[in-house]
Amino acid sequence: MTQDALIIGGGHNGLVCAYYLARAGHKVRVLERRDVVGGAAVTEEFHPGFRNSVASYTVSLLNPKIIQDMDLAAFGLRIVERKVNNLWPHPNGDFIAYPVGDTATKAEIARFSEKDAAALDRYSRDIEMVADLVRDFLLETPPNVGGGLRDIFKAAKFGNRLRKLSLEDERIVLDIFTKSVGDFLDLYFENDHVKASFAFDGVVGNYADSQTPGSAYVLMHHAFGEVNGKKGVWGHAIGGMGAITQAMARAVQALGVEIETGQAVREVIIEEGRATGVRLESGQEHRARIIASNLNPSLLYSKLVDNRHLPEDFSRRMTHYKNGSGTFRMNVALNRLPQFTCLEQQDRATADHLTSGIVIAPTLRYLDQAFRDARELGWAREPIIEMLIPSTLDDSLAPEGQHVASLFCQQFDPDVDWDRHREDAADAIIAQVEKYAPGFTDSIVGRQMLSPLDLERTFGLTRGDIMHGQLSLDQMFSARPLLGHGNYRAPIKGLYMCGSGTHPGGGVTGAPGHNAAHEILRDHKA
Repeated sequence: MTQDALIIGGGHNGLVCAYYLARAGHKVRVLERRDVVGGAAVTEEFHPGFRNSVASYTVSLLNPKIIQDMDLAAFGLRIVERKVNNLWPHPNGDFIAYPVGDTATKAEIARFSEKDAAALDRYSRDIEMVADLVRDFLLETPPNVGGGLRDIFKAAKFGNRLRKLSLEDERIVLDIFTKSVGDFLDLYFENDHVKASFAFDGVVGNYADSQTPGSAYVLMHHAFGEVNGKKGVWGHAIGGMGAITQAMARAVQALGVEIETGQAVREVIIEEGRATGVRLESGQEHRARIIASNLNPSLLYSKLVDNRHLPEDFSRRMTHYKNGSGTFRMNVALNRLPQFTCLEQQDRATADHLTSGIVIAPTLRYLDQAFRDARELGWAREPIIEMLIPSTLDDSLAPEGQHVASLFCQQFDPDVDWDRHREDAADAIIAQVEKYAPGFTDSIVGRQMLSPLDLERTFGLTRGDIMHGQLSLDQMFSARPLLGHGNYRAPIKGLYMCGSGTHPGGGVTGAPGHNAAHEILRDHKA
């Protein structure tokens, strides 16, 4: 088969890009380095009889238009909602939890502060206002600097949306894009436990503390999702995150897309200033007039593209593209459910709380100390941990009566010698969970450890960065990955970027793949 387009990397954005190109009539081939398609959104057996979403681990940001366009339900995707969104255990045996629904959440917050409960409506309204503003541009290409009249109109469209806001709403937008999550939350809440529960989303996948400017945007980035048409809800894909990408793979194959696994690309072939194909590690070559990379831009431009083909200023700046989310991932096989002290001691606790994201990060001080430890000592001695027990919602993942848990952990310095310290960090994580759930250590029958280095080696997440580049103001919107190339086009003709290192950034959204395909089709009609 002679293909029109080659997709480097079979992660979810690569598959989405392939789908829209194939639907438009292009012949597409996806080349995936690993032996399984899906990138970081995969389900694998990590201990005999136990399967889990081994890297990305929860559903909310996957764009509903993409779900509908690809008809993923028809290809086997089923997403169920958590019965409780999140739970934060406290060392004193109490907890704060956010059930589904504002009324129940207000009642929970009121236990800690009546004033904060009263402020929830305003906070939710302000976050949703900015999230709606961003949602309008998730599936659009940002205005590109130097892009001509079309991009001037795009910038004007965005500016018109802002001009329709009230002065106070404009202030809120400015707050979200510039303030630290700590300073932003100070505008609404007084209780430290309440503030910490919201601040957690400002440091998820963000190697930063609650006082880092711009972390308020990371909080909002996690707020524009939805599950089954319900905004602000988190869910689980039956069969794990791999169920999403397997459904996507079936959708693209139904359109004739060829997917080849075990095909590591060594370099992009560039002839006379144009990308014309790729050369594999095996030496085999594939040719096409469209090359789209789903890789982190740092990986693309440092490993696959010879520096002599890049403009000097572009190459210099890409060398300093910021990566590193401070993430350490663990998957554990359990012979029984964890017994959290707070759920044993509080009468309002139910079995539904174990379906939530259980976050060990009770205060802002805890969040900030974890970051300071990582900067000074290499990793947090009391890590930030989000535990999900997806087997409470999906009995296909573990043997009957047993369970799997995902541990998404921060903060861990990407520059540590992780081959030497992997076990030490994992032990620190388990010991911290043990403080809140006595007996947890003894319930573990198997564990998988993925340090920042392992995440890079296995999934191509440079310096362990789950976002394919930090979501800082200088790496967002038109400046993602670099100002002048926010339109998914590389500085080489025929080469495009379709991964999370482009707008709108990280998370399992599919939006970068969708938008990149849109731009490719502008340049190349089938």
